[in-house]
Amino acid sequence: MKRSVFVCQQCGSQAPKWLGRCGQCGAWGTLVEERESSKAAPDVRRTEAPRLLTDVGVASGVRRETGLGELDRVLGGGLVRGSVVLIGGDPGIGKSTLALQAACALSASGARVLYVAGEESAEQVKVRAMRIGLGAAGAPGADGGRAPHGETAADPSPWIVAETTLEALLALLHEMTPEVIVIDSVQTLASAELGSAAGSVGQVREVAARLVTACKAAGTAAFLIGHVTKEGFLAGPRVLEHMVDTVLYFEGDRDHAFRILRAAKNRFGSTNEIGVFEMREGGLIGVPNASEIFLAERPAMAAGSAVIATIEGSRPILVEVQALVSAAPYGTPRRTTLGLDANRAALLAAVLEKRMGMRLGDRDIFLNVAGGVRVEEPAADLGVVAAIASSYLDRPLGSDVVVMGEVGLTGEVRAIGRADARVREGARLGFRRAIVPAANARQSSPDDGVEIVGVRALDELFAAAFGSDASARG
Repeated sequence: MKRSVFVCQQCGSQAPKWLGRCGQCGAWGTLVEERESSKAAPDVRRTEAPRLLTDVGVASGVRRETGLGELDRVLGGGLVRGSVVLIGGDPGIGKSTLALQAACALSASGARVLYVAGEESAEQVKVRAMRIGLGAAGAPGADGGRAPHGETAADPSPWIVAETTLEALLALLHEMTPEVIVIDSVQTLASAELGSAAGSVGQVREVAARLVTACKAAGTAAFLIGHVTKEGFLAGPRVLEHMVDTVLYFEGDRDHAFRILRAAKNRFGSTNEIGVFEMREGGLIGVPNASEIFLAERPAMAAGSAVIATIEGSRPILVEVQALVSAAPYGTPRRTTLGLDANRAALLAAVLEKRMGMRLGDRDIFLNVAGGVRVEEPAADLGVVAAIASSYLDRPLGSDVVVMGEVGLTGEVRAIGRADARVREGARLGFRRAIVPAANARQSSPDDGVEIVGVRALDELFAAAFGSDASARG
């Protein structure tokens, strides 16, 4: 008879009886009863003899392009044979759409692709494919009229199956041997050997471990779509992220059209790359020139607007920071930020009040990064300060000015990394004046027709941006 244990759905720790609070992580109401699986002791045998690293060969053509340029950029150039990619993100952000588009594009390139729908029926997936205009929605093979072993490399459509049982899926993988598999989502799969419900810690751990083993043995690349918690982390045990080869997070505001794909882990490429997508009626469209999109609707010569140059991964991107400084009507000033760190914004407002004599203690300050982008690097400090000062003084910055630099507590402007790349991106978009830290101005050598103004402190920023008398107004 199988013994019952109580497993915490937050951290995976076990207890012999039910407890209201987990003794390991302290979470309340997270212990769920599960049945222990009775597995025989494994037959331990050596499967491979040791080899010298210099004798290990690398097969050519191990990467396959997905057909989505921005996704390939984040993956490091394409999908590696036998790799497992975990994609997480908020509900409705576009994870399934991204996976479906990649599956159809890979099928069109000649790959045998299997799409496993755990949350939807095959008909629902086809309706979604038709809604976003995928050509594979009505392509041969999409209706499942032929046996999997009868598929040819010319089939332009992915195979689809609605399956939530792990053992049945593994048997199908062995029979069909697809080159790519998409599982939407990993939390919907359950093993019949465990008594717990799908999505529990034990099930997610077991499903992920056996899928990873099967995919690597067969050389099948896999996309696993994962749910996230309200804190923004992938649901399930943290070991899930260690099992897979790549962890991607799909970020963005559902009220905005832009989405950013980041790599939190990548065994086959760099984690410094990001992909930018725009959500349209026809699905997700890659945005290779993100700066142009983010600045397309920027108002000309508007007070409180500043263009900053930020680095996302290895790409310089120009975004607009908007500030609104107004009298606090209820006596308690507010500091509201969207797309910026609230603590950093409060720090910069205090520096302006202390070092530049600006009376901000009785003013509301609202900050927003246009386009739903989130900027966290310190190089945005100088642009945030310029936007706040512009709104406070009611003086616009020039429409061809880009600002970058880190601000210290004493009002000094500190050097930043990759200033030349930021300036070149501004020059490409028509900006003719760049306000940068003085240390970067001395080291800078871009030949793009851009006037580089180096500033050492905030008073020099005010003089360069608003005129020499700007700091006297308070």
